[in-house]
Amino acid sequence: MCPHCRAFITDKDKICPYCNEAVGPRYAERANVGAVIGGFIPHARFNTMLILLINAGLFAATALFSIKVGAGGGFGDIDGRVLYAFGAKIGLRDMDGQWWRLVTAGFLHGGLFHILMNSWVLFDLGAQVEAIYGPSRMWVIYFVATVGGFYASAVFNPGISIGASAGLCGLIGAMIALGVRHQNPMGKAIRGMYVRWAVYILLMGLLPFFNIDNAAHIGGMAAGFAVGYFARTPRAAGGTEGLWQAASWCCVILTVVSFLKMWLWFSHLPNIMSL
Repeated sequence: MCPHCRAFITDKDKICPYCNEAVGPRYAERANVGAVIGGFIPHARFNTMLILLINAGLFAATALFSIKVGAGGGFGDIDGRVLYAFGAKIGLRDMDGQWWRLVTAGFLHGGLFHILMNSWVLFDLGAQVEAIYGPSRMWVIYFVATVGGFYASAVFNPGISIGASAGLCGLIGAMIALGVRHQNPMGKAIRGMYVRWAVYILLMGLLPFFNIDNAAHIGGMAAGFAVGYFARTPRAAGGTEGLWQAASWCCVILTVVSFLKMWLWFSHLPNIMSL
């Protein structure tokens, strides 16, 4: 697929016959797959797998800690006090400078069904966005969508909220943006498919028994769309690739700092059961 006009071309074309744009191999084909754990984790999906591993590790930690302190629920249903201690999002007025919750909340999950559903979507959707936008842009999209989604949630939904779905909705928003930017049959097909995804997610959020934070979903989707609209897909020699790599490292550093702040805050907590 031509990265400029999204028309179908052959793998032998060096210049797109439809828009005359110079083309190169896809990022996934140019990446050194063997460079990451002997090829066990495909490089084109490295960010996706990394997020999945972080989510799984934190879910295990919260579940085991919940059992340890006698909060009940275990792996099936994590106690809200434990999620709050591990960095769940709370209302904006209650944050008291704890901005890092807007980041850490995106890596926590409330139960086994919650993390399995989000992991299933992330495994497919994250890999698609990473293959099209490249790892640097994908990480920026995911990070900004997570922060934007939970900021919207903190404003409109003052309760505890957690989950990867704010970032996932950001990835959907980025794919919708891709379809909007490319006004051709392929762009229309991409736009139509991911708009349907967005509608299904937002409709599910209206059902009370799912207990879904629609504010986080809408905020994440809007943030992901905004970044995706301006994040052109990488070329064989993109002039702005260095800027996106720098931006992605800034997002990584902010994520690490957020978890360090969470740990420092967590280590000074009194008995969690008294929260």
